Amino acid sequence: MNYKDVFSDLIRIRPITLEDFGYVLKWSMDDRFCSANDWDINRNEQELYEWWIHCVNNLPEDFIRMGIEMENKLIGYADLAYIKDNSAELGIAIGESTLWGKGIGFESSILMIDYASSHFSITVFNAETHETNIRARRMLERIGFKEVSRIGAEKYLRIETKLIQYKLASSDKN
Repeated sequence: MNYKDVFSDLIRIRPITLEDFGYVLKWSMDDRFCSANDWDINRNEQELYEWWIHCVNNLPEDFIRMGIEMENKLIGYADLAYIKDNSAELGIAIGESTLWGKGIGFESSILMIDYASSHFSITVFNAETHETNIRARRMLERIGFKEVSRIGAEKYLRIETKLIQYKLASSDKN
């Protein structure tokens, strides 16, 4: 995939580190980010730090979390979950809500898809988002994901919302 976007030369994905915790702590104080990602608002710093240590050091074999970096600053993370054979579920979280809606999630998703394809031979990507998360839905569709089902519901921005499942196969990429 050779997408070019506004941020394509500014963004990279890289392994997360314990030194990234300051950024994570800042995100935990952003009510919009916490509400959108089902994080507790005003989470205990020590509990958050222990969670981050776990994210950095103890992930299961079928899960990878990479940091999204822009201009040498961690601004979010990208996940590959349920990795099995040639498939995985893609997840993206931009930690700084002031950066939402600017195409960073799109570019980060492309980078993570390319990473998964080249390092793990992933050819089928699944994703899920909330029915009311219009930006995420548009981003997934722009990448080439196709809606495959509407199963389940969970809170998004503190409101119970239906979930939409998407799929992207190598042959579907733009």
